[in-house]
Amino acid sequence: MTVDTMRAIDRYLGIPLCFIATIICKIFFRPKKDVKPQKVLFIELSEMGSAILADPAMRKIRQKYDAELHFLIFKKNKASLELLQTVPDENIFAIDPQGIKLIKDTLLFLQWARRKKIDTVIDIELFSRYTALLTGFSGADNRIGFYRYHNEGLYRGEMLTHRIAYNHYKHISENFIAMINALDENSGGDLYSKSLVEKRDIILFKARITEEEKEKMRKTVDEAAGEIWRVDTPRILLVNSNASDLLPQRRWPADHFVLFIQMMLARYTDVLALLTGAKAEFLQAENIRTNVNNPRCINFTGKATLKELLSLYSISCTMLTNDSGPGHFSAVTDLPTVVIFGPETPALYGSLGNSIPLFLGLSCSPCVNASNHRKTSCTDNVCVKKITPESVAVVISEILDKI
Repeated sequence: MTVDTMRAIDRYLGIPLCFIATIICKIFFRPKKDVKPQKVLFIELSEMGSAILADPAMRKIRQKYDAELHFLIFKKNKASLELLQTVPDENIFAIDPQGIKLIKDTLLFLQWARRKKIDTVIDIELFSRYTALLTGFSGADNRIGFYRYHNEGLYRGEMLTHRIAYNHYKHISENFIAMINALDENSGGDLYSKSLVEKRDIILFKARITEEEKEKMRKTVDEAAGEIWRVDTPRILLVNSNASDLLPQRRWPADHFVLFIQMMLARYTDVLALLTGAKAEFLQAENIRTNVNNPRCINFTGKATLKELLSLYSISCTMLTNDSGPGHFSAVTDLPTVVIFGPETPALYGSLGNSIPLFLGLSCSPCVNASNHRKTSCTDNVCVKKITPESVAVVISEILDKI
């Protein structure tokens, strides 16, 4: 099922279903009041990076209420939760979004939520009707999510017990913390969570990587690079050229990546450029490698699992990436990461780690937000294309020159 198909279903089928579900929930699923969160479920389906950005909120509610954490996510994105291991694997429910499997897994999830006795659901998706329905029928007494208030076109029913006004001037991680704060507030029907989000609340914990894991990754790089790695023992520059299909406008042009890598390898004779990504991204990376035409540029796609990427980050010097998952995955390590932004802004979605965002801020940028369900009609991502390879090379060089 394509992203556009899912958006269409969520709009044309989701709106009437949310209306009907509101009536059903008001009659049959009336929540109890003042229920202390003990079995807490976070819902975030479509973005792997958001699972990282939500981690401070998950840790806060676990510490504050001594709560047991659970998570609902799409099956293809489940691996992102393994990076920090905040949620036990047995408390993660993964939904397959493909065709009839989506319906089957939805029904199984509703049974699972009741079996787990979930009392609090925190829906961190931005105005998804599908997750609103899951929240409403979960059986939880505390149902927390973003509410439209005076924003048109964002109707998702009236099933929430704690309605949060999404603040598009605040980083998304602060919005997530506001949801946790709302549990201590009694709004009387007004806006929930009028609290100050402390900076200490959005500190991201670091992953623990053993020396054995690092050494195993060095051997993997050795196998991929061969004599180049063994003889010259180069510094590693990671390059992630992919971006999620959810927003392909985030991709920096392939020829920009090629020119950037060529400049870096010409300037630094001890640098090894590894093109990272999943197995499905092999051909895209191979096209870049072929055009770079340098033996120190290696196609490393599919060589490391998501969990093993942390080991790779720990033995590397720096990384260049589009605004996508790896920019957030590296945040749980100390790797200096340069992230290219365009359709979205780092002010809202920037990494919580050792990150340098590159963002031109054109008059049209950012063009995606909660109000348009993160969809843009732009077919020419000038906001990204105008970030030149030369300007990126300057930033990466400053990092390498300090090492």
